[in-house]
Amino acid sequence: MDLVDDKLVLGDFSPGALDAYRKQAKFNWKRLKLFFEDEDMLKTKMKVWKTLENDPIFERPEVELTTDEKKRRTAMQLRRYIDYKFPHKDIRKIPYKRRTRLLMACNEALNSTFPDVSIKYALGVGLFSNTIVTLGTERHERYAFAGNKMLSCLALTEIAHGSNTKQMRTTATFDEKTQEFIINTPDFQAAKCWVGNLGKQCTIALLFAQLYTKKQCHGLHAFVVPIRNPNTLMPYPGIVVGDMGEKIGLNGIDNGFIMFNNYRVPRESLLNRTADVTPDGEYESSFTDPGKILGAALENLSMGRVGIMQENSNNLICAITIAVRYAAVRKQFSSNGNGDEELPIIEYQLHQWRLFPYMAAAAVLRVFVNNFTETYLNTIEKSTSESTELENLNEMVSEIHAMVCSAKPLLTWTCRDAGQECREACGGHGFLKCARLGELRAVNDPCVTYEGDNNVLVQQTSNWLLRQWYAINSGEKLSSPLGSCTFFVHHKDISIRKYCARSVSDLQTVDFIMSCYEWLILYLIQETDRKLQNILKSGADKFTARNNTQVYRASILSRAFAEYTALRYYWMKFVTVPSDLKNVVEKLGLLYGLSCLDKHLTYFYQGGYTNDPNMAVNIRESILQLCDQLKPDSIAVIDSLAPPDYVVHSVLGKSDGKLYENLQTAIMHGPGAMSRPSWWQQIVDTTPFMKLQSKL
Repeated sequence: MDLVDDKLVLGDFSPGALDAYRKQAKFNWKRLKLFFEDEDMLKTKMKVWKTLENDPIFERPEVELTTDEKKRRTAMQLRRYIDYKFPHKDIRKIPYKRRTRLLMACNEALNSTFPDVSIKYALGVGLFSNTIVTLGTERHERYAFAGNKMLSCLALTEIAHGSNTKQMRTTATFDEKTQEFIINTPDFQAAKCWVGNLGKQCTIALLFAQLYTKKQCHGLHAFVVPIRNPNTLMPYPGIVVGDMGEKIGLNGIDNGFIMFNNYRVPRESLLNRTADVTPDGEYESSFTDPGKILGAALENLSMGRVGIMQENSNNLICAITIAVRYAAVRKQFSSNGNGDEELPIIEYQLHQWRLFPYMAAAAVLRVFVNNFTETYLNTIEKSTSESTELENLNEMVSEIHAMVCSAKPLLTWTCRDAGQECREACGGHGFLKCARLGELRAVNDPCVTYEGDNNVLVQQTSNWLLRQWYAINSGEKLSSPLGSCTFFVHHKDISIRKYCARSVSDLQTVDFIMSCYEWLILYLIQETDRKLQNILKSGADKFTARNNTQVYRASILSRAFAEYTALRYYWMKFVTVPSDLKNVVEKLGLLYGLSCLDKHLTYFYQGGYTNDPNMAVNIRESILQLCDQLKPDSIAVIDSLAPPDYVVHSVLGKSDGKLYENLQTAIMHGPGAMSRPSWWQQIVDTTPFMKLQSKL
């Protein structure tokens, strides 16, 4: 059966106030959904959502829970989710790439509904098992697929060091006499912290510590370390472990800290795929299979970040779904001023300008994340192939890393900004907890920090781009097998380009946008390099030079590169779109591209690309025109992006469009909405204000 006709997967919407805009669409929203979603992955997510919706343990509470109760419920929900064995009971029999995509689809579905549970699972089961498989050997296999028998954590960050991993100070010193590693935390600043699942629950940790043998440090290595007795959840002697306390969100996750005092683990605790310690204390680094080692490094550096990109894509979609559906039903003011025929606020240009670029971003970034994930998994598959050429693989690993290090910030920052705009666009009603916009903001908030602080990550991207720039200018081969910066080869021709559009319509093309980005990226890389070389010539070291070229240069370069990469993936997918969808898909891509360029206009004037004020005028006029042209299709676009109502979970964003009926139910039937408070006597003055006497 064609998925478009499958009512169990893509059902029709109930009639309601959104129908007026749904009928204006010039395409079938279900067909557009299959442009944004892979069919198999969509079926998998729908299966997860329907299962959770029908399970009482996943029923959402009507009142705010205590932090402890949130942790208890999240822990119970995690156990139930694991018991379901999504996506398939015999998951290990499925080929790696398909297995990974299915597992990621399941985690997307879970994260969209219960982010606390999803993160606990990703850290305590998925990422832990993945690291064991890629960095461990057969002696660690028993840990890899322990399921709900064991909840684990990854302990890397320390109180005083997060991004600068080289300076982490937890040590694991090998004792030849006992064949054990002795783990120590020198002081509180070296305590491992922000470790998800560690605060109350996990029984085993994947600990990163500085490995010492014969008084020599060999750098950070990973160790499997028992933390608590699985039968009592009491910590073992030699360990001080506790909870970080209440956070501003995601309080279902027990983030913890831990300190070690001469805590001993067996020699076999070291994950030894890439390096090992012999019984007599000799350190051996095994590089007999460099392809697999590089693949392991790639997967463990980037898998978590790709997952965050997927999660933020979904959160962005939920936020814009709520705001646009609300805007199509909420009416304020009238054109004649008498209030007889109020207009939906989606009709106002200012409201379209606030929301539609984020709708376009949701579309473009959804396509980008889906297709980039394929690229990422293909690279990992290639890394495990015996026939892989090491040189090409090394280049692919570096390029993937650079792309991820700019894409994760792009997704999380875009989601952050969209969440705030959508909250404001829903006015006071958007501040209701049942609107869910507050939760979406809180869930997104830590994403800009964990798995690599955004402002640190983008520096890795700009460093990689600079290396490609230096290679081109010194006559060496460009190392971009994935094609993310192959246009560097034509830098001389691109750098002399000038703005030559004659009308607004000339700007509304793929060629114009991508041509602008190529010029912009090359301008920013030349400016970054110029500033860098000037600082070096003044006698400063490389560290200082790089540090002082970030603002207005290297950091913007990485952002522009990420936007260009997202658009490149979108337009590659665009060539496959059916003819009846081309118009709306193209307009969404153009609106996202022009909206991003609008934020970089300063550099086009500063760099001499143009001195014509019409470039700024025409880009902004194009944005307004595209917003207006997308208005009739906006609800159908949202329908094609949005998950089911159970997932969106917003009183303002239901697909039935019954805004005020849904608000009435939520407000009037809320727990305690109309009851007298239990503390009423504490605020009532029982002393008579005045003595009233009857005249009768």
